[in-house]
Order: sequence, then structure tokens, then C-alpha cells
Amino acid sequence: MPPTPPAARATADRITSVRLSRSVLPLATPISDAKVLTGRQKPLTEVAFLFAEITAESGARGLGFSYSKRAGGPGLYAHAAEIAPELIGEDPSDIGRIWEKLAWAGASMGRSGLAVQAIAAFDVALWDLKARRAGLPLAKLLGAHRDAVPCYNTSGGFLSTPIDQVLENSSQALARGIGGIKIKVGQPDTAGDLARLEKVRSHLGESVPLMVDANQQWDRATAQRMGRALERFGLVWIEEPLDSQDAAGHAALAASLDTPIATGEMLTSAAEHARLIELGACDFIQPDAPRVGGITPFLKVIGLADHHGLSLAPHFAMEIHVHLAAAYPRTAWVEHFDWLEPLFNERQTLDNGRMVVPDRPGLGLSLSEQARAWTVESSGYGSAADAR
Repeated sequence: MPPTPPAARATADRITSVRLSRSVLPLATPISDAKVLTGRQKPLTEVAFLFAEITAESGARGLGFSYSKRAGGPGLYAHAAEIAPELIGEDPSDIGRIWEKLAWAGASMGRSGLAVQAIAAFDVALWDLKARRAGLPLAKLLGAHRDAVPCYNTSGGFLSTPIDQVLENSSQALARGIGGIKIKVGQPDTAGDLARLEKVRSHLGESVPLMVDANQQWDRATAQRMGRALERFGLVWIEEPLDSQDAAGHAALAASLDTPIATGEMLTSAAEHARLIELGACDFIQPDAPRVGGITPFLKVIGLADHHGLSLAPHFAMEIHVHLAAAYPRTAWVEHFDWLEPLFNERQTLDNGRMVVPDRPGLGLSLSEQARAWTVESSGYGSAADAR
């Protein structure tokens, strides 16, 4: 019997530097959804981004990001700065173990919310580095099921946008190669929601995929009544009809309505998504990789979602999610927001209603000069600290 060959030597690569930066992206026009019209939030005027740039001894590099809307940007950066030194000297291939190490480094902050959103920037950067080092797009590294993902536009359908402009925005989106349209609902006047939706459906025709998003602003009775009233529009889904924590209420809606229910974007841990999935609370699960803690916990969520036969529609951050949706074996959509385009030198390609998976290694992204110009604070660790 031939001798057993020696085990392959573990990689000796090590993380030598980490650079963090917080940038604030201003929106051209303040944005309002149902949360603003019900008085729970102020209009959205900017988005804060936490960027992590990781370099290994081999020269391999990775870029990751997380984000915060309305509040939390400084706190996100502060927590990331506290735990960033834990990365120095680690093998960048050991992504799962590093995630756990960072989580324990900030354990008193908890295993969800701001704590894991800070970890997300590092986790995404490590996956980007791993795919770049392999010379593969992230989707290919994970195992792609498709080379392009159906996409829908949200940014043209906010409640702060007059209905005539919503119609024009939808036409422009379809002309650009976007496949579906989502508009916001959930205003205090439910008749106003139905009137706007009538006009949008009439404008688009019956064949264009159409979704609505109530941004958690209905109670259970209103959601049930509106769900029945919306059946006639042939929607792809009704998104966040109830508070994001009301898994039982979402499950009841999903069981009683013909229109699929979508939710999950506001949850910030794999465990919270597991509860949704196990209760049958949605037909489309909507995890957000930066919010849930990065790609590592995102993969746990979609593994469970696949087991339960759910469809996938990740929230926001299309630059990351086009790869993750392409690696999902069941029905998947990706959300088109052009807000982030100024942050990167590259653009996502649209083709016949789908977003094409980039053929560049990793996420296929590099930070633009504009992103660096919007930086309000930064710090370096390891050899990056010496370069300051």
C-alpha cells in the first residue's frame, strides 16, 4: 500500500495592514418613504459608509464595506477601529474563524446590530481578497448558478416622488435594461397607495414585474386588508408589510395571501433570519450582507433559505449582492440602486432585465477619488499605521 502523501502545507500568508475609512455620500434629493410620512423618521439625505481595505503579506488585497442610513455612521466606524487590530497577523483565508474572533472581541456589544455591521466591512473585504487571489469573480468562487440576475429598481418609486415622475422614472429604468419596478406604499392614506399603484400598473402594463414596499408601517389588520386589495395587481411580492420583528404576523400573511411576502432587510443577524424562515414568515427572504454581518453569515442565511425552498431578494448594495444572488440555486432578484455608483470606478452592467455578474476578480470594485474625497475620518493598522 503506497504511503499516505503528506498533507498540503497550510498557507503562510498573513494580514499585514488594514485601513479603515468613513465616507458620507450625499443624496441629490432628500428621500421619504412610509416611515417619514408616519413621523417615525426624518427624510434621508445621506448614507454613511465604512470601508475596509485589507492587505496580506503576499500582496493580495481586499475591499469591503458596510453602511448606515440616518444614524450610526460614527459608531460603526468607532467599533470597527476598536477591533481592527485583531486582524493583523491572521491568515486571510480563515474567514469563518476571523469572523468569530472579531465577534468575541466586541462580545459586550452583542451578536447583532452595530457590532456585526462593523465586522461586515472586514468580512466582505476578506471574501473579496480570497476571490481576487483565486483570479475569480466572487460568484464563481462561491459557485455560480447563473451569469446574470433579474433586477428591479427601487430608487425611482419613493413616496416623496410625485406620481408623474414615478411613471417617468419607471420608463427610464426599463429602457436602461432593468427588469422590474418597485414602488413604496404604506402612507397613512391607504386609498392614496392604491391610487398610485393603479397608475403605475396601468403605465407599465400587466407584463412588467411589479413589487411594493410598505417599510413596516401597517398593523396586522391593515396589512391583511391591503394584502387582499393588492391581489388584483399581480405583484411579485409585498415587502415589509409589518414590523420587521413581527415574524408571527408575517407568517400569518404569507399563509393567507396569494401574493408572496418579502421581508428580512432590517434584521442584523443570521439567527433573526433563521426565526423568520422556520416560522414560514416569507416567500422571499431579503438579507442584507452589510447589515447581517458580512458574507459569512449571509451564506448561513441562504443555506437555510434554500433548504426551506424560499426565493431570494437581497436588500440594497447591489455591488455585493449580484454575486451572492448569482450563487443562489433558486429564484433570485437583485435590487438596483444607482446611489452608490459615485463611490466606485466600475459600473454594473444591465442586459435584458438582468444585472450581469462582473467578470473582474473578487467583487470587481475599486474606490473612486470621489469616495476618498467624501472621507471624514480614517485610520490604519499594522503596516498601514506606519504609512500614516
